[in-house]
This record gives sequence, structure tokens and C-alpha cells, in this order.
Amino acid sequence: MNGPAPIPVRTHPVGRARAAAARTVMDQVLRKVDVDVLTDPARATAGRPAIVMHDPDSFYARLGASHKVAVGEGYTEGDWSPAPGHDLAAVLRPFAERLGDGLPRPLRAMRHLADQALPRSTRNTLTGSRRNIEAHYDLSNEMFAAFLDPSMTYSCALFDENEPWEDQTLTDAQLRKTDAALDRAGVGEGTRLLEIGTGWGTLAIRAAERGAEVVTITLSREQAAYAEKRLAEAGLSDRVEVRLQDYREVDGDFDAVVSIEMVEAVGEEFWPTYFGTIDDRLAPGGTAVVQAITLPHERYLSTRNTYGWIQKYIFPGGALPSVQAVERACAGHTALRVRSVHAFGQHYAETLRRWRTAFLAAWPTVEELGFDDRFRRIWEFYLAYCQAGFSAGALDVDQIVLDRPPRGPVAAG
Repeated sequence: MNGPAPIPVRTHPVGRARAAAARTVMDQVLRKVDVDVLTDPARATAGRPAIVMHDPDSFYARLGASHKVAVGEGYTEGDWSPAPGHDLAAVLRPFAERLGDGLPRPLRAMRHLADQALPRSTRNTLTGSRRNIEAHYDLSNEMFAAFLDPSMTYSCALFDENEPWEDQTLTDAQLRKTDAALDRAGVGEGTRLLEIGTGWGTLAIRAAERGAEVVTITLSREQAAYAEKRLAEAGLSDRVEVRLQDYREVDGDFDAVVSIEMVEAVGEEFWPTYFGTIDDRLAPGGTAVVQAITLPHERYLSTRNTYGWIQKYIFPGGALPSVQAVERACAGHTALRVRSVHAFGQHYAETLRRWRTAFLAAWPTVEELGFDDRFRRIWEFYLAYCQAGFSAGALDVDQIVLDRPPRGPVAAG
């Protein structure tokens, strides 16, 4: 399982010119970023992040061809690596900290000229969404089980701020997050709950244990089968209906809607439809909770609809909103209004650190499932890259509580 084809390393004159320009730009970035870039690993020091360039010509050729793909692809293809004894997330974090000002201002203003647009082939139409979801979530239940905690929860955990995080299990933190979302949505005995994005069934199980009647939807056949098995084993199948269904195809009225890290897979083009569906399905006076990975608004504006390494290798069709973008989508297309926002981005850095540690420790098991060493490097970079983004504050995660106001009384005619 090799993943998408990497950027061809260009050798014709245009490619060489772009590579030279990319090297000049990177030299300016490195003046502001607290990372040593070395060709001799023996020169690395313990107190300063350091990477080793194994093939600079190849890396700068990639950077000249696609600056938002090149860093990750350069790692997976062996152009560079952390210096011995240096952690991958730690060497990426200084770059994440300077995303806003790493480039000189004139170059920042011209950055859009080098950006690639999202391929139309990854649009999240009804058929496109199924294809995009299958590309990630149907890789293998066994692969995900190798590094997720026993709750099989693939979203940000919520640690207890009053206790040392190292003393807390990931399972407890994941269930704390799930319960927080259900609490904020007011889910209890008799609640009619719609869950958009089943995952492997944990939230549906927790909601059913509270006495809720749950409809949970997913486009992943692997996840649906796994969730149904867990529900049957827990004796909760009579309270939960698992549907292999797109959110645009759901019918019914619900007292609450919960969607955990699903909006990122919707695509900006379809955010009005996504929030409009929540609005349509939510009973008057109901509450929705959307847990979303978010960008600062200025970063969202500068990167919206651009194609990067994550979209190419991990989440085709993916797009991250800002909280303001969520507010605008709701205000412009629905009766939903944001009641509160609960941010906990540093918890995601810790969640990702634990996932990456577990993934690398479990690699022999994953490899036996048929995944190759390039897949390992892709997923190692994905988890480290995201960890660096959250720890640096370049990314956040929020539980966004949305209210649908009750309909007012009908005036006498």
C-alpha cells in the first residue's frame, strides 16, 4: 500500500529554476525558525532542533514544484529526517510556530501564486464523499485498533486539567470528551439523538447507555460493521440504528445532533448544506454539538481551497474551518446560532503524541496486515505534523454548541 505518487523530481530548466528559487526562500525562512538544517548529522546538538538533509537537490525540486506538499513528501521519500536523537514533531513545531510570519511580507503577499487548488476529483458530492471517506476510514479496522485506545475513538481526547496528564489513560480522556459532548447536547433518557459520523461506535454506545434513542450515520462500511458488532455485544442494538448513509440523505426529527470531527471532511463548498441539514433535522429548541478542528480565521482565509500534503495523502477533500467560518455558515444559511465554544487544542497535541507512540510500537503488527514501510513514514509524518500544529497553536479543536431557537407563537390572523 504505497499511497499517491510523489512529485516527480524535475531536471529540466524550469524545474531547476523553481528549485533554486525555493532554496532562496527557504534560506530566508530558516533565518527566523529555530531549527538547524544540516548535511552532517554529527553537527547536531542536543539543545536545538535539527534536521538532516540527505538529498537537498531532490527536496528543493519538490519544494519548487509544490510548496505545500514538499515538506511531508520530502520526509516520506527520504530527502530529510530529524537528526539522530531528535523527535519528528519537535523539529516540525518551530516551523508551525512561524506559519504567519516565516516568509518576508512581499513573499507572503505572493504566496497564492504558488498554491495549488483542490482537485475537482475530491469534491464532496454524494459519490465523492463516499470515495474520500473510504480512502481513509476503510483502510483496516485492525490497523486503527493497533494504535487507538480500547474505546476505538479517533478524535481529540479531553484530559482532566486538575490531574497530571501522564497519570491519565487515553481511554478515560476519550470517554470524558464523549460525555462532555453529550452533556452539552443535553442527551439523556428518551433523547432522540442523531450522530453524524459514527466512528467505531463509542458515542452511540455512551448515548444509548443514558437511555437515548440514537440514529448514527457513516459512509464507512468497515466502521458501520464494527459499531454494529459492539452495540450487539453491549446489548444496545435496540436503542441504536446504524445507517450507511450520507448526512444529506437523513430524515427524521431529533432533539439533539452531535458530530465529532466530521465537518472537516465536508469541504467548504458543502458547509451550508451540512449545517442546513443539522438545522432541518433538529427539533425546535434542540441543541447540536459539533466538535471541529479549526484554524485561526486569518489562516483559514489564506489557505482555504488550497491543496496540501494532508489532502493528498490522508484526507482527500478535507478542509478546516475557523470558528468564525462556522458562525457565518450558520448565520447565512440556517436558524442555528453559536451558543458557546469550548477549545482544547493542547489536548490534541497529547492525543496525537500517544497515537504516534502507539503506532510506531505496533508497527510489526500493522506491517503484517499488508502495509509497507512508505505507509509507515506517511502516517508517522501525519501524526507528528498534526501534533506540532496543535502544540504550536497553529491548530485548535473546539466543541461548538449550536442552538435552534424555538419557533415563536403564530400571530392571530
